[in-house]
Amino acid sequence: MATTGFWPVKDRLKEVIDYADNPNKTIDKKFLDEDLWAALRYVENDAKTDRKMYVSAINCPAKRAYEHMIATKRRYGKTGGNVAYHGYQSFQTGEVTPEEAHKIGLETARRMWGGDYEIVVTTHLNTDNLHNHFVVNSVSFKTGRKFENHISDHYRLREISDAVCLEYGKSVLKEADFYGGGKKEYWLKQKGGMTHRELLKGDIDTALAQSTNFKAFEIRLKDMGYEIRRDERFAHYSVKAPDWQRAIRLDRLGKEYTPQAIRERLLNNQRYVGYVPFQKPKYTPLLSLEIEYGKMKRMDGIQILFALVIELCRLVTGNNIAKDTPRLLSPAMRQEVVNLNKTLKEYKFLCENHIDSPQELVSFIERTEQQISALEKERQSIYNRNRHKKSDELNAEARAISAKIKPLREELSIAKAVTEKIPKLKEVIETERQAEAAVLTKNKERRYVR
Repeated sequence: MATTGFWPVKDRLKEVIDYADNPNKTIDKKFLDEDLWAALRYVENDAKTDRKMYVSAINCPAKRAYEHMIATKRRYGKTGGNVAYHGYQSFQTGEVTPEEAHKIGLETARRMWGGDYEIVVTTHLNTDNLHNHFVVNSVSFKTGRKFENHISDHYRLREISDAVCLEYGKSVLKEADFYGGGKKEYWLKQKGGMTHRELLKGDIDTALAQSTNFKAFEIRLKDMGYEIRRDERFAHYSVKAPDWQRAIRLDRLGKEYTPQAIRERLLNNQRYVGYVPFQKPKYTPLLSLEIEYGKMKRMDGIQILFALVIELCRLVTGNNIAKDTPRLLSPAMRQEVVNLNKTLKEYKFLCENHIDSPQELVSFIERTEQQISALEKERQSIYNRNRHKKSDELNAEARAISAKIKPLREELSIAKAVTEKIPKLKEVIETERQAEAAVLTKNKERRYVR
């Protein structure tokens, strides 16, 4: 079986640029459109396609796809707006060989877009489940018309993909929804993250398991930090977390989250004799941790920021949590749980290198870059001397220098990741702090009223 989806390429695909390991350096980068170039470079990345064995093109040569796509846009005077479409087709682990996956991808792309558009098709082998990527020119080389991207096109791609899979003797996933998310959600999932919808699903399941009616269900969601934008009185129930740009409709999460399905789950709780009602925690975790760190006079520095996030994430990941265990209130903080392993690695890096301030972090980055640059120059000098001699001794020297460069690059990568992560973690901590403070204020007001 294969899952499918695609989205328009219309802004700087920083995620794609960062994700590509070795962009092709042989063509001048003064491009008409860097977004199209970035998407093509990503899908053709040698590290993912087994040295370009599985890179093909339809209606244009694979090696000059960018130039042909841009020529089409210039010919019809349509260089703005959506410059391309980036799609994928992902197979179940172990169901296809690389050759089969590539053939299925080519045939799917040919039936979907091949009559009018230039397409690059690649098969990526860098994950357990083989998957194809499509980059489709937004302008037809035949008519000059732009692909309009209707909702029906997403269903059509799924239908074509299923038909081709069946022809190749592969299974299909019946009644599966097509991928309807944006490119940011797709790249987040590719990197092991959790999308807003995935987080919301988990929180809804938790809230439903602790409720027997809609009112209790709403209270649970509010306790988790969500705002009810449209309740059960409306046709479409929707909620929003503080740091989200827009609300999410629950019925868009799947069939088990429609109002009717939610009511049925709540009724089942009423019928279930062993149902255990929700119990609120006795205290809030972040504020308690900050009090403890305050007693230790350890409230400043980057390390404390990472330590707070790690301790809060451990509350969620622990087993057999007691009823009075504090819990996280903000969805933003709970979302950091999926990054716990990476955060632990970054925290270890900070401690081992005695980095506890942004200035120390910047100095480390500058110092490491200088070390790498010096070693690279030394290695290049050896390469130049060995150009004609082909000396085994010189090759060994070059390899020894490469061995020194590798850990430095890894540390540099972690340091830069920490630099980008600090503002985000500060926002997440502040969101959790405000949520907990609001709960404490509400509890005080209730006690005062009594």
